[in-house]
Amino acid sequence: MTDRNYIGSCLCGKVQFKITGEIKDIVCCHCSQCRKAQGSAYATNGNVDSDEFRFIQGEHELAAYQSTPKETKYFCKYCGSPIFSKNTLAPKNIRIRLGTLETDIIEKPIGHIFIGSKANWEDIEGKLPQYKEYEPSRK
Repeated sequence: MTDRNYIGSCLCGKVQFKITGEIKDIVCCHCSQCRKAQGSAYATNGNVDSDEFRFIQGEHELAAYQSTPKETKYFCKYCGSPIFSKNTLAPKNIRIRLGTLETDIIEKPIGHIFIGSKANWEDIEGKLPQYKEYEPSRK
């Protein structure tokens, strides 16, 4: 297995973190909630084992938003950068926003999800599979 050492941060740099493990289940999510949270056509997210994620600095600079009864999204309270989310149904996972990473990653996205609610002005191109809702491998 290849050693991983990924570094990420928010836009203003007050929140910095490190990932030492694999980023799994990377998807480009086109649901309306991800579009609003990102301010873009979609969010690219991946799962990281919570034991392989740690803050370098700024954990106390995070604000939290409970987007559903089971999910909380965390973002920098200064610049607003979305950093990650946690879901009570998967307590060992941290769902990281890949746009916050500063280092190149080994892993690649596995598909586009929730294309049934994608922005009408967006044309999805490329060879990644597209799913109306969640990808079939999601448990």
